[in-house]
Amino acid sequence: MILPAGAGRRPAIVSVVGPDRNTHLRNGAIVLLLAAAVWKLPGGGTTADVISNLLGLIFAGGLVFFGYRLYMEHRSSLFMLEDRTRGLLYACGVLLAFALIATRRLWDEGGIGVLIWLALIGAAAYGLVTVYRTSREY
Repeated sequence: MILPAGAGRRPAIVSVVGPDRNTHLRNGAIVLLLAAAVWKLPGGGTTADVISNLLGLIFAGGLVFFGYRLYMEHRSSLFMLEDRTRGLLYACGVLLAFALIATRRLWDEGGIGVLIWLALIGAAAYGLVTVYRTSREY
């Protein structure tokens, strides 16, 4: 017995799958309207700076939380490292953070600043690779 197409099937719960184009256009228009308001209204530059600082703080907080989660998940692996290797790991993290924080100043210094920045990043990377290789040895 041959059934006609679609016979015996239940109707779908969702008839259309995918984004609604009008919703995206509306959201884009709202963002443009808010951007124009910040640009043209008095005190808009200050408001933009405040919002930028808040977003930066939220991002930094997210990075700190991510680091905390990584530490908690791999705490036993870190404690299995020798004290010297673990110290090297932490020192490389501090060196990398220092180099990233000082990026603008070092790059503004010119050629010698760029070379110092590259040396700091290279030393931190070399230390991290050394820690990784040491952790894989028996």
